[in-house]
Amino acid sequence: MSNVINASQLQDYVGKEVGLTDWIVVDQERINQFADATGDHQYIHLDAERAAQTPFGTTIAHGFLTLSLLSMLSGMGGGLKLENTVMGINYGLDKVRFLNPVKSGAKIRARFVLASAEEKKPGSFLLKHNVTVEIDGEEKPALIADWLGMTIVG
Repeated sequence: MSNVINASQLQDYVGKEVGLTDWIVVDQERINQFADATGDHQYIHLDAERAAQTPFGTTIAHGFLTLSLLSMLSGMGGGLKLENTVMGINYGLDKVRFLNPVKSGAKIRARFVLASAEEKKPGSFLLKHNVTVEIDGEEKPALIADWLGMTIVG
């Protein structure tokens, strides 16, 4: 299905899956760059030798790196989009849970379910998506989040 709809159709999609992205690789270079950008240089993310001694057996992505990838994943076809969108604004998160670490080199994808949609003022729609970030080959997801976005249509 196309995830671009008319605002008048929003309520038809509440409670339904509205997007599933392709897999992307979370490689060590991306993890290193995130560590540099945030100043979080904990060994579990960067030192393969020390990380090998942990229960994970390798370096893992920062939870906040995985969370930050929601913006990119959304652009890959995740989440519902409205026709005639002028802009989308990240409005926040109601809930985030990090359930399973993403090991360096793992592939992830995101599954989006529209949880609610409300027109806050004419042409401004608050959309809440329940997002699950899955890890290829793992039963337990990396994270779940209730993500809020304000869509302005013109």
